[in-house]
Amino acid sequence: MAAICLAFATPAAAAIPGVSRFDGADTAWLLLSSVLVLMMTIPGLALFYGGMVRRKNVLSTLMQSFILVAIVSIQWVMFGYSLAFSPGSAFVGSLTWAGLSGVSATQPYGAYSATVPHQAYMIYQCMFAVITPALITGAIAERMSFKGFLVFSIMWVTLIYDPLAHWVWGVGGWIHEMGALDFAGGTVVHISSGVAALAAALMVGPRRGYRHEPMPPHNLTMTLTGAGLLWVGWFGFNAGSSLAADGLAVSAFVATHLGASAATLTWVAAEWWIGGKPTVLGAASGAVAGLVAITPASGFVGPGAAIVIGGVAGALCFSAVRMKSRFGYDDALDVVGVHAVGGIWGALATGLFASVLVNAAGANGLFYGNPRQLFIQATAVLASIAFSFVGSTILLKVTDALVGLRVMDESEQIGLDLSEHEEAAYAFEA
Repeated sequence: MAAICLAFATPAAAAIPGVSRFDGADTAWLLLSSVLVLMMTIPGLALFYGGMVRRKNVLSTLMQSFILVAIVSIQWVMFGYSLAFSPGSAFVGSLTWAGLSGVSATQPYGAYSATVPHQAYMIYQCMFAVITPALITGAIAERMSFKGFLVFSIMWVTLIYDPLAHWVWGVGGWIHEMGALDFAGGTVVHISSGVAALAAALMVGPRRGYRHEPMPPHNLTMTLTGAGLLWVGWFGFNAGSSLAADGLAVSAFVATHLGASAATLTWVAAEWWIGGKPTVLGAASGAVAGLVAITPASGFVGPGAAIVIGGVAGALCFSAVRMKSRFGYDDALDVVGVHAVGGIWGALATGLFASVLVNAAGANGLFYGNPRQLFIQATAVLASIAFSFVGSTILLKVTDALVGLRVMDESEQIGLDLSEHEEAAYAFEA
């Protein structure tokens, strides 16, 4: 067993804890990674989701991702970053860093990174906060009002994402102190958004005509382009989480690519076997499923484990997406099947395959003689699921009471592009 485990772990150079010092290469890599993660939301996720909806709703879908970049960025600077990462209680940070007070553009904050300026770390984490609520929009595509979407999103980021980020990554956060491993957001980003998506799909209800009329994607070229941008941007998401231009970044980069590749193949193979034809949408969905699953493990596992994690994710998420019809909820763009299921598997798999040979700052998983790590990972998963589902359900109810969640039937019938924004994505002259 030891020989097999060693084959699944590749040692990576790790930074030795010491006195904080500015490093230009690390800072440049983190800023580049921030750009890559921003690219995942706009245009990556926007195009990925936009191509999968019907033509009459493409602009409204693109707008949801685009406007969240602006909204969440301002919230993050005003108080979100402070709630998520400043020293506070075990459950939420304080307002010490509100308005970026004390967040230096030149000096590192040693508790998070010893070699990059505090503001560089802040803006990198901002891009994570931006994309997480944007992921939820796939579940309520084509029927949620823009006003309801805005109100829910700002409340969700403040009351769900920020505290959960503090639990897992913040100084003194209780899940962090428990020893849970989440390198780049399996619990914070994917489980939280996937579970919130399930709550939203249940609360908002199915699209008009769901299961009675065809609702095919209107532009799979757009979707595949978005998937490609997500794949490229994900290297900033995962390898950037090393916070340094070092061997750990290299290891996470390789693991990320292999996880996505393996999942693409297993998803396509599964649908080819069951449905008789491989599809472009399946390949794109499989890649994203693999990227989701490898995210929490990317900085703790070697290449072999990454292939296993991604391979299982492709088949597992494919099965989960096929199962949604049996439960009757309308998760329009498969957020639950890909992000919730993929994130859960990835977080648990971290507890199986993690190795200190890859990251000395992490821990060994079950296959390296530490079964307790799997228990810790499972606890973090269950806490994230419960917090996001219950909290999101409450916020959805509050939003519905304040401004309403869903557009009127007539507005949904003509499409949200016209009814919510008075615009059309495609103008054809007679």
